[in-house]
Amino acid sequence: METFKRTPMQLFNLPQHFIIPLFQRPYVWQEAEQWEPLWNDIRRVAEIRIAEPHREATHFFGAVVLQAQEVQSRRLIAWNVIDGQQRLTTLQIMADAVCALLENADEVRLAGQLDDLTHNSERYVEEGTSRLKLQHLNKDGLPFSEVMTAEPPVDYTALRNQDSQIVAAHRYFTTVIERWLGDPETRGFQDRAEELTSVLLDGLQFVSIELDASENSQEIFETLNARGTPLTAADLIRNFVFQRLDHEGADTKRAYHEDWPFESKFWMKQVSVGRNFVSRSSLFLNQWLVAATGEDIGPQSTFSRFKSWVEQESGRAMQDLLVDIKAQATQYEDWTLRAKNEGGSLEPASMAFYRMDASGVEALKPLVIWLHAPGRALSDEDLRRIIQAAESWMYRRQILRLSNSDLGRIVADIIAANEDAPDGDLHDRIIGHLTRLNVTSTYWPGNDEVRNVLSTESAYTRFPRRRLRMFLEAAEDRLRQETKQPQIERKNYPIEHILPRSWQENWPVNSPEDEEERQARVHRLGNLTLLTQSLNSKVSNGPWLAKRAALLDHNTISMTGRVVSRTEGHGWDEELIDQRTEELIDVLLTVWPVPEGHTGQVVDPQTKAGDWIELKHLIEAGNLKPGEVLTATHRDFQGKSATLTADGAIELDGKKYGTPSAAGYALRKKATNGWYFWAVSDGRRLRDVRAEFQNSPRNGAEA
Repeated sequence: METFKRTPMQLFNLPQHFIIPLFQRPYVWQEAEQWEPLWNDIRRVAEIRIAEPHREATHFFGAVVLQAQEVQSRRLIAWNVIDGQQRLTTLQIMADAVCALLENADEVRLAGQLDDLTHNSERYVEEGTSRLKLQHLNKDGLPFSEVMTAEPPVDYTALRNQDSQIVAAHRYFTTVIERWLGDPETRGFQDRAEELTSVLLDGLQFVSIELDASENSQEIFETLNARGTPLTAADLIRNFVFQRLDHEGADTKRAYHEDWPFESKFWMKQVSVGRNFVSRSSLFLNQWLVAATGEDIGPQSTFSRFKSWVEQESGRAMQDLLVDIKAQATQYEDWTLRAKNEGGSLEPASMAFYRMDASGVEALKPLVIWLHAPGRALSDEDLRRIIQAAESWMYRRQILRLSNSDLGRIVADIIAANEDAPDGDLHDRIIGHLTRLNVTSTYWPGNDEVRNVLSTESAYTRFPRRRLRMFLEAAEDRLRQETKQPQIERKNYPIEHILPRSWQENWPVNSPEDEEERQARVHRLGNLTLLTQSLNSKVSNGPWLAKRAALLDHNTISMTGRVVSRTEGHGWDEELIDQRTEELIDVLLTVWPVPEGHTGQVVDPQTKAGDWIELKHLIEAGNLKPGEVLTATHRDFQGKSATLTADGAIELDGKKYGTPSAAGYALRKKATNGWYFWAVSDGRRLRDVRAEFQNSPRNGAEA
């Protein structure tokens, strides 16, 4: 057994095969847990290299275990992949996705370098065998081979294995990397393409454990994967910190007992982040590092980024740095514990922690840490206004059920862009940053969009209970401000339907139409309130007068008391539900406001052409005509033509095909992006005709 430190180029440069044995589990990596953090790490290294050309930034990509095969071909050595097949497969997929993008942009030199990572030269491959360097013997073999050999740009909808996780990974990396690279005609594209290729060749580092054919690979696999408890990011950072303290000549024993705060039960507790559990100390150190660097750092990269930042960027002795870490960890612990208290009014930072816990997100914590960094002297009012703006951005997006996946990146961008800004300017600068966001994945929704959703949506079924309760508590606290009352106690008070969910027996209506109108309002925001204790089912579902009397017992809740007051002498009905819905929306828009005039307009210039567009749409819009002759643009099929039919199909050699890609596949016998393959008589490819259709004002584009 020998161990080497390898880059991808060193690992894959020779003509060889890496075999995923039949018994290996299938490919299981997913977007949130692995693809997105990996892409963020690679993007970070590439962007550092662009900004600092003389700095060789790298990223540690983990370990792989390879075993030489006893029987090898005359020209190609072969390895069985004993461990690390998920990361090797992902790296090959990413390299191929980037290669296809660069090839399509006519970056032949760079594309060729990446092709050498994934494909053996035809000179070394026997006729009829695959050129792929990585080969799966399990069920992933077909989808991996299909997507890795598809003609760029890949039409994923035309692949026979389009539902495979392998194909999903290729599509994900193509989408995010194409967006990051930008327009091939710009200078920035060339710089990004060069550095991304460089990172994929030599900016990643493996530990490669290489076994002889005679060694017991199963024993080594079990030792690596099944024995012992994996070290957390906090464990690795602790070891690094105290090694560095010792190197500096510090009193490590005193530092451990007085300055290292992470050995208590509070910090060792496992907390959930999405679907994963991590130690609270590891989570804090990740969030603290985001605040320190202004970079979106995946949990898997916490230690490696901490180490590189300390060694190459911070410029501070570990003794001094540890004092700041302890101070901010103490603050963080205080905010977390205060947020768990059921009573007492919370200041903005603790309330932000409470609301994030209730809504299931962590995105704003690095910002809160950064705002309270040692040496920063923000006023209480500025802190309140900045946190309110950040919450408004995040919770309005949650109300609309928009994606959270890019929020961490935006928070990191805000920190990076304002690191040297005067404290007095931070509020206006951060507000400006948020208002300028104009793509679906990150924008700050305006009032009208929030109102349109909450006016008619069933809030009770739209949101998880804890998040909905937090929204109602936020509205209650705002109402209490008007009379200078303390904040509502955070005791998981029950959410009550004023009009009962089972209303039919005691709340009758006159017609099926009235029944439909009533049922539509049962779960709306205006029909919901908080109570200090649950009503029994008989009272909760009973007649209005009996229920109103019970609500009187809970009028310490301002919003419940207002319901009681407005129904003096009459019942609760659809009109009052609608009125109260609008009033509660007004309150929430005040809790989390937007700047005057902000509407939250979205323009997604990087969005790829929608898969929904078909040839029939182009015919209906007049962009194409039935009978139009389409010609193949591929060099191997020049002069080959097909005909567009009136129903939006393509007729080729007497057969009709429903999509351009299907017709291209029929001609080439391999996956083909037909929108690039076929051209109309004036030389435009179908993709160009589709783009004209999309950009037409009548089809939703801006004039």
